[in-house]
Amino acid sequence: MFKVNEYFDGKVKSLAFENKEGAVTAGVMAPGEFEFGTSTVEYMTVISGAMLVLLPHQTEWKTYKPYETFIVEKDSKFKVKVMEQTAYKCVYK
Repeated sequence: MFKVNEYFDGKVKSLAFENKEGAVTAGVMAPGEFEFGTSTVEYMTVISGAMLVLLPHQTEWKTYKPYETFIVEKDSKFKVKVMEQTAYKCVYK
């Protein structure tokens, strides 16, 4: 079954589910700046729109566009800036 998640006063919403990839969320972000924490390794793929991302231990922001994936290590934090409504898929390992 699906679980609905909502963060940052409704500016980030996702549906969580499990399939052959494991635990997955598919979500959307409204324009804004967000900081997320991880408890597992996360593989985040942009589906539509774009994300400006600052990964742990990095000093430069990098833009990710549709079909591009970035990986965030377990037990870390990363920042995201979104300029337009953006959709993503996140796989947790």
